Amino acid sequence: MMMSRTEAKVGVVIPRTGRLAELGLPLAFAGSLLEPELAGPGRGGGRRPVRLLWRDSRSDPAHARVVTTELIREEGVDLVLTMAGTQVLPAVAATCEDLGTPCLSTTFPWHAYYAARGVGPDHAFRWTYHFGWGLDDIAGAFADMWDRLGAGTSVGCLWNDRFQGTTLRNGVFGAVAARRGYRLVDPGGYAEADADFEECAARFLRDGVQIVTSAATTEDLAAFRRQAERKGLRPKLITCSRWLTYPLTPPEPPGLDGIATIVYWSPRHPHRSPLNGMSAADLAALYESRTGRQWLQPLGVAHALFEVAAHVLSTAGSRADVAAAIAATSLDTIAGRLDWTTGPAPNVATIPLTGGRWQPGTRHPHDLVPVTGGDQARP
Repeated sequence: MMMSRTEAKVGVVIPRTGRLAELGLPLAFAGSLLEPELAGPGRGGGRRPVRLLWRDSRSDPAHARVVTTELIREEGVDLVLTMAGTQVLPAVAATCEDLGTPCLSTTFPWHAYYAARGVGPDHAFRWTYHFGWGLDDIAGAFADMWDRLGAGTSVGCLWNDRFQGTTLRNGVFGAVAARRGYRLVDPGGYAEADADFEECAARFLRDGVQIVTSAATTEDLAAFRRQAERKGLRPKLITCSRWLTYPLTPPEPPGLDGIATIVYWSPRHPHRSPLNGMSAADLAALYESRTGRQWLQPLGVAHALFEVAAHVLSTAGSRADVAAAIAATSLDTIAGRLDWTTGPAPNVATIPLTGGRWQPGTRHPHDLVPVTGGDQARP
């Protein structure tokens, strides 16, 4: 088919297969939903038509680099969108930076985004941009929930010996906790899927820990709770990011009482899409009706990826113009305002976090309900 010379091409690198495949579903849904809108000239008739070109990362950073290179060199995309994967997302972004092509990503703490690429937060990338939250935002959301509990000031750190744990130990999280009056008790990293947590539990008992913070998988968190129970440790609250932000699937941690997580998007958030006018509640309901699956947090930020893409491609022509347009963007999206002109780092826009708890649901076994955060997520 002969393509219009004004048509913009956007590459979407998504985990359709592999261990991250479930996390690719929101991006696939949002893209399919918006594809007809993006292909047209927009409401005012002035936007360039956008064609989406999809590639499967296979949840593998090496393959992600291969398909990203293919999109850039063979397809000539103007912009690459991606999300999901501690190793995969940075691999896509780094490839775009190396090959001089704009990239926009999300669902990854921005401090980790920089750390995974071997640079500090003062580094200015030429081509690659990100939106999300920082480790300081996670610590702040957790501390809001710790404050409500009133369970002492010692917080046990259940952090692994891999990238997640190393990043959490870089001082940003701890500095916020200290400012809020908390002392972190870190017994050292554990090996994922092969950990003996009894020594960790014993250390927490010695230090009077009643609150635990973690970025564990659901399986490791379940193992910790079982072993801690045997040692007589029953934390009043466990704040856990990472996999606990998604709808729970078997095997679940033994009981959800006392477990909380971060909330960056939910149907309760009071935002609308600038592309189709859809509210957060509308989007979540449509996802559930069409897929038969429970809404999940990445859905909102996935939708916002395409909103930003449409915004910058409405005026930008060359790849350099697209990169400059992202850097100058301040846009109200279905995930809230994304502002790259006032971000905490040169290539970053942030979205606020609230605290949330998994509670017994009416339409689903469990619903994620925001419990802090004011009007960012209405109760």
